[in-house]
Amino acid sequence: MVKIRLRRMGAKKKPFYRIVVADSRYPRDGRVIEEIGYYNPLKETPEIKVNLEKVKDWISKGAQPTDTVRAILKKAESNC
Repeated sequence: MVKIRLRRMGAKKKPFYRIVVADSRYPRDGRVIEEIGYYNPLKETPEIKVNLEKVKDWISKGAQPTDTVRAILKKAESNC
């Protein structure tokens, strides 16, 4: 099953996340199919940049976003 999920990047105690499309059997920070955006929660107003067209394309192909990514995508859509 293909998932749209977060991949943790950054130093210890200073995380930022890339929003990626990956097979659910791969580890969290393992091999990915495609990177479609990023999320930085450490800024005063959390920074979200997502290619919504690619997200819609992957969802139409059957990819399932995780609960956290679904919430981030709602925020990203409301900011556009």
